[in-house]
Amino acid sequence: MAERNLDFDQYVNRYGTRSVKFDFPEYFGKPGDVLPMWVADMDFKTSSYIVDALNEALSFGVYGYSEGLDGYWEALKGWMKRRHDWDVEKEWLVKTPGIVFAISQAVRAFTNEGDRVIIQTPVYYPFAKTVMQNGRKVVRNSLVFKDNHYEIDFDDFEKKIKDNDVKLFILCSPHNPVGRVWTEDELRRLGEICIRNGVIVVSDEIHADFAMERKHTVFARLGEEFLNNSVICTAPSKTFNLAGLQVSNIFIANEKLREAYVKEYRSTGYDEISLPALVACEAAYTHGDEWLDGALKYIKGNADYTRKYLEDNLPKIKLVKQEGLYLLWLDFRALGLKDEEINDRLINGAKLWFDEGKMFGTEGEGFQRINVACPRSTLIKALENLKKEFA
Repeated sequence: MAERNLDFDQYVNRYGTRSVKFDFPEYFGKPGDVLPMWVADMDFKTSSYIVDALNEALSFGVYGYSEGLDGYWEALKGWMKRRHDWDVEKEWLVKTPGIVFAISQAVRAFTNEGDRVIIQTPVYYPFAKTVMQNGRKVVRNSLVFKDNHYEIDFDDFEKKIKDNDVKLFILCSPHNPVGRVWTEDELRRLGEICIRNGVIVVSDEIHADFAMERKHTVFARLGEEFLNNSVICTAPSKTFNLAGLQVSNIFIANEKLREAYVKEYRSTGYDEISLPALVACEAAYTHGDEWLDGALKYIKGNADYTRKYLEDNLPKIKLVKQEGLYLLWLDFRALGLKDEEINDRLINGAKLWFDEGKMFGTEGEGFQRINVACPRSTLIKALENLKKEFA
């Protein structure tokens, strides 16, 4: 059986499919005629192997309590080794219905109310929300924007940890939204600071399969100390456009940390993964390589097209150097406009719905995040709308 869904130019009409991205603009305060390029799911059909596996499972007609068989584990283990050169052990695995959910459980398992948790802003906004909603306090280590890419201020990172008695670090690797694929040296320096200051690392690696400029380094693969001081959060959801199925695979090698985590997780009463999620994940990690390789090539082409288009037509809007992700980070600051004006002109003038930069932290003011995991025709329409409004 061959992979059938490799035509990434194909337009898939997602309107009327209960899509948060397409069907609910008014709910989010947006006009109904905007072109949505915000939330991080793709407009491509997923691998045909996944579709076939789901159709077979669902046609059976019985949807009782389910669990992954040996095939699930073998698929997961094989993927981690094949794509990331990481050998995982079965006892490390905790399956959860999503990574934000998993991070919330880690915050509750490894900290107490009032404790400090450090994040690196601008960063995926649910990090801060999850910390605060659980009664903890956010400490921000701002990334440094230099030469059109972001760097880590390691001195500030360690100082903030010491000054605030930080207990937990939520690492975003690769980093959403700024597109950095952290080097092994950068990750090692962060990990060493955390180890000597008693800070547990929760590494969100949901975008690991979209590292493009360099190979992604699994944080726990840096060495035994790093492995035993970390919680590694992975999922097929971004990689294969499965976010609506709610499945993630969390690896915790340290037995004490894992026991504390599982205890907190089970207290929610929500510790089972759905049948469709199990089936889709197993099919993705067993047969999904060809589809992903095609998607990566296409997305890289979209990113390159965006960069060239902006340079030729909108030189004041700059694409921040992108090393991974299908989410691009655009710098609008040279236009000299306030965020409110940028947003108004994007939505009501250009009819485009991006993610406003400052939702990722105050460091994101003047930036916008755009999702380019879409057919080239959709991207071209968006860029032409952008040119008409801002050129």
